[in-house]
Amino acid sequence: MKLLLVALSAISLLSAADVKLGKPLAAGKPVALATLLAHSQDYVGKTVQVKGKVTEVCQEMGCWLDLVDGGQKIRIKVNDGELEFPKDSVGKTAIAEGTFNELTREQAVAQAEDEAKDSGKKFDASKIKPGTKYYQIQGSGAVILGQ
Repeated sequence: MKLLLVALSAISLLSAADVKLGKPLAAGKPVALATLLAHSQDYVGKTVQVKGKVTEVCQEMGCWLDLVDGGQKIRIKVNDGELEFPKDSVGKTAIAEGTFNELTREQAVAQAEDEAKDSGKKFDASKIKPGTKYYQIQGSGAVILGQ
């Protein structure tokens, strides 16, 4: 019986462990998404760290995830094969780091088209409005916090 309790305790600790992906986080304190997006030109091209709730993960290859914090959303995109975000991360808190980039409209359209194809949804390019600024973080590392 004692062995069973020890085993169950070990399993619960393992399931609550943080999952570290890619390069170790080095940027320091996370920037609030509201600050990042409100002052985007101060951050474009720079390494940033953000924290938020995972709302969606690429179900094909785990090559992106969306984080939400304070009503703001940002996509963390990684190169295929560099690292893979766990597909069961939705609802968990994550800290991610990488280069903050502004996308061209063409990049935003291509990204939305790929996402629609991967999820089996119909693609509508008219939803990518000309003149709107789109941002994402080219991820280098992340931690999915155990909960």
